[in-house]
Amino acid sequence: MTQTIGILTSGGDSPGLNAAIRGVGKACMGHYRMKIMGFRDGFRGLAENRTMSLAGNQLSGILTQGGTILGTSRDKPHNMPVDGTIMDMTDAIARNYHQHKLDCLVCLGGGGTQKNALRLKKKGLNVITLPKTIDNDVAGTDITFGFDTALGIATEAIDRLHSTAHSHHRIIVVEVMGHRAGWLTLGAGIAGGADVILIPEIPYTVESVADAIRKRSRGGKPFSIVAVAEGALSQEEHEAQQAALAARKAAKKSGIRIDTTDSKEPELVYAERTLRLAHQLETQTGLEARVTILGHLQRGGTPSAADRLLATRLGTAAADLIHAQEYGVMVAARGDGTEAMPLEEIAGKGKLIPVDHPWIAAARRVGTNLGD
Repeated sequence: MTQTIGILTSGGDSPGLNAAIRGVGKACMGHYRMKIMGFRDGFRGLAENRTMSLAGNQLSGILTQGGTILGTSRDKPHNMPVDGTIMDMTDAIARNYHQHKLDCLVCLGGGGTQKNALRLKKKGLNVITLPKTIDNDVAGTDITFGFDTALGIATEAIDRLHSTAHSHHRIIVVEVMGHRAGWLTLGAGIAGGADVILIPEIPYTVESVADAIRKRSRGGKPFSIVAVAEGALSQEEHEAQQAALAARKAAKKSGIRIDTTDSKEPELVYAERTLRLAHQLETQTGLEARVTILGHLQRGGTPSAADRLLATRLGTAAADLIHAQEYGVMVAARGDGTEAMPLEEIAGKGKLIPVDHPWIAAARRVGTNLGD
């Protein structure tokens, strides 16, 4: 019998999503003669049974487009706002899955999507995921699609900031996305020749950064570029965060519930940290400091050739796995090939930069200050 496949995109948008949708769709329909349908706006669209046809010309002309033709959301199947109330919509998702007589649901997304897909697998649904995020922090895969494009955008931004920093003898602090992992900041910082790179994996001291900038000034270079990941923390902030985590774990063991919600949006918290860092550097070095926050600029635009290629080969590999009825896996990039990784080995895990990673060693060897 002809297999019927559903597909959705979840989490933040990322360059290469449309290329991946196209790869899955064309391989499923053209090569394996399967039927395919899209669900709008992530898991919410599946819960609300909002579909989109992917037959005919729907997949034509989308290879080069940024964003996702299906739309996306960060809604979780088990924790979804519905008319002001948080509800578990897993049963509704399962009903719609069976109503459409799906043989498999393909979920394109980052770390959260891997966890949500595993929940659906445990509910009895056949699922396959593809790793998407500009942060490159999904466990089990060499690289995620979206990362290469964002890396190029962030690097170009740093390139452009060099000229104004040099002209005005300023410190330019550029905030790059990445609240848990520093792959994007480290890669763009190295490629763009940033003088200081601050990432979540290495807590920094303002004194170390300021000292590096002062040394540059004494050496006849009265300007500096500081690339900082939005999740980078000073040593004091890191220690406070670890203490808070330990307190929450202890309270959870004791059955005490602690409200961890923050009234501020995460982006505002990151921006405040970055602005505070710029002010501290200005005070300690005597140089004027300016802040540039790249924000969602890093997610937009045409995907790079590398991301189009990666998304296409992961998408077509997903079609192969569906044909082989190998479900409950993430299609991981492994060298020039792919590997089916069980969701149990992926969900809930991240991919941080090891402190002995070659990129870190390379940064140190060219004289980049990492804040420690």
